[in-house]
Amino acid sequence: MTTIAYCYSEPLLGPPPDGARWPQPIDQIYQDLSPERPELRRLLSDLQQAPPDQRPESLLVHCLDALAETLAELTECLAQLGALGIAVVEVEPDDLQPDADVGQRLAAVQQRLLQRRLQRGHARNRLKSLPPPGKAPYGYRRSPSRYELDKPAATVVQAFFEQFILYGSLRGAVRHIGQRYGKQISPSTGKRWLTSPVYRGHTAYKDGGIIPQTHEPILTADEAAQVDRLLRRSQFLPPRTASAPRSLSGLVTCHTCGSAMKITRVSSPRQTQTYLYLQPTSCSRQPHCCSLSYEAVLQKTIETICTELPSVIAQPPTAAADHKTDLTQAIQAKQQVLAQLPTLVDSGVLDSTTADLRAYTLKTEIAATEHALAQLPPVNLPELFKTVALPQFWQDLSESERRFFFREFIRVVRIHPDHSDWLTLEFVF
Repeated sequence: MTTIAYCYSEPLLGPPPDGARWPQPIDQIYQDLSPERPELRRLLSDLQQAPPDQRPESLLVHCLDALAETLAELTECLAQLGALGIAVVEVEPDDLQPDADVGQRLAAVQQRLLQRRLQRGHARNRLKSLPPPGKAPYGYRRSPSRYELDKPAATVVQAFFEQFILYGSLRGAVRHIGQRYGKQISPSTGKRWLTSPVYRGHTAYKDGGIIPQTHEPILTADEAAQVDRLLRRSQFLPPRTASAPRSLSGLVTCHTCGSAMKITRVSSPRQTQTYLYLQPTSCSRQPHCCSLSYEAVLQKTIETICTELPSVIAQPPTAAADHKTDLTQAIQAKQQVLAQLPTLVDSGVLDSTTADLRAYTLKTEIAATEHALAQLPPVNLPELFKTVALPQFWQDLSESERRFFFREFIRVVRIHPDHSDWLTLEFVF
């Protein structure tokens, strides 16, 4: 007895089901990729023309709703198959109890049919780069074709980003907009704002796809890259040092004992003068590694930057520069393919649905590549560091500004108490 199966899938909704999941060997598979279901009509025609003794006893489907778009069409299809003496077997039955009646099963099928129609509508909106369903993110309002700025709310979001970029503190930025604008949000909401593609001018969808440059951004590309770098650097800093008032907080470690060094404040007996020291937080040596003057370490750090930076800039292009070139070329190649799609549709090589799907895939790949490109450290060091290697540049900065640049360029400040060259720097790049 032959075994046949019918499989239905839509490119809009995802890849077709895996044929290997059939519970038994299949002699013939009918597969449709569009709601018109021409292969299903051919299946019914083949069964009607076949002699009764050569017809299969059953037809395997992944689920009943694969056979139709509406409940009425499904009932008609099942009646035709029943008249031919063919039972429909579901490979992936629903989650109903085995003793569920026919009404419950039909209601479950109808629910899946409705869900598929909604998913198809959402998928078509994705191909048109329309906003996903639901309320617009704070700072925007919905329009028929895209997100538009809600200027009063966008001002609050922009102030939040500016505060975070300036001080590198998530909770500080949350407190800032609460005190200045009366907008109360949780730190977790602020973290979502910092990483949300929407505020960078991109549209994000539930399937993980991101379409770049679909609406006016609140955060520029340079600011977004800066936010990403600050978030990445904060992952490696000790707790409570992201927005510490001193520029060296969280950066200094003792090479001898391997301990991080914290900043302590000591006042004179008459409280007329305050001194700052760096001391190990958990030194295991006996006697303990000695404390160092904060100002002495700060000045030595600035001197080391000004001394070592020119030699770092003079180094040949690094692997990061080569990787940046590869990513840039990959983006250009995808953009060229994207530009060719209308011509392929006009010439009949691609239908409009396939071209829209390909365009959506290319746009999401371009967005992912651009994000990877933004994560790379800057490679135009000679242009970027013309003034950074000057001692006066550092002396004119406030502690918060100096902290910003230190964390942008320095990974670790290592203290070597037992050596003449007692301070070394490990640069981020």
